[in-house]
Amino acid sequence: MTAAAKKWRGEERRQEITALLKDKSPLTGTALGKMLNVSRQVIVQDVSLLKAKGVPVMATSEGYVLIPREGDFQNGSTRVIACRHEPSEAKEELFLLVDHGITVRDVKIEHPVYGDLTASIMVSNRKEVERFIERIDNQKAAYLSELTDGVHLHTIQASSEDLLDEGVNALQEAGFLVTE
Repeated sequence: MTAAAKKWRGEERRQEITALLKDKSPLTGTALGKMLNVSRQVIVQDVSLLKAKGVPVMATSEGYVLIPREGDFQNGSTRVIACRHEPSEAKEELFLLVDHGITVRDVKIEHPVYGDLTASIMVSNRKEVERFIERIDNQKAAYLSELTDGVHLHTIQASSEDLLDEGVNALQEAGFLVTE
């Protein structure tokens, strides 16, 4: 019996979602729904339940992914950096980072009313950056940094401190890094 033909019970379905995301991600809610013969809304609810149980699932612009926990990276490094640029320069900023072997995990701003706001990005290569920017453009969505005159933070991750240093230096040279 194929996964789509099987009648899944809730807990079994959530285990299968986790397994599918381990094998192949990102996967959209629609794609997961088709694979498991349920609606996208059922998948959204299942993902919420998985998150409540501590499963590190995150919705990205590409679909759901399992996010690695800090201990999952052998010899990996993570850093938070402050940047500032115009919305039209977002692609260039992200390209500079991914071209140095860096994954951009998120973007954060400090909003005067809501406090800290964080959004997942999870891009590791130019193709993922292109799709991310395309979705922003197609939806006519605003960048979070537009709420803070271009100032924002990124959590970045790479296999070594050297790669992070190289990416940060490239941002500095481009004038995107906030140092004061």
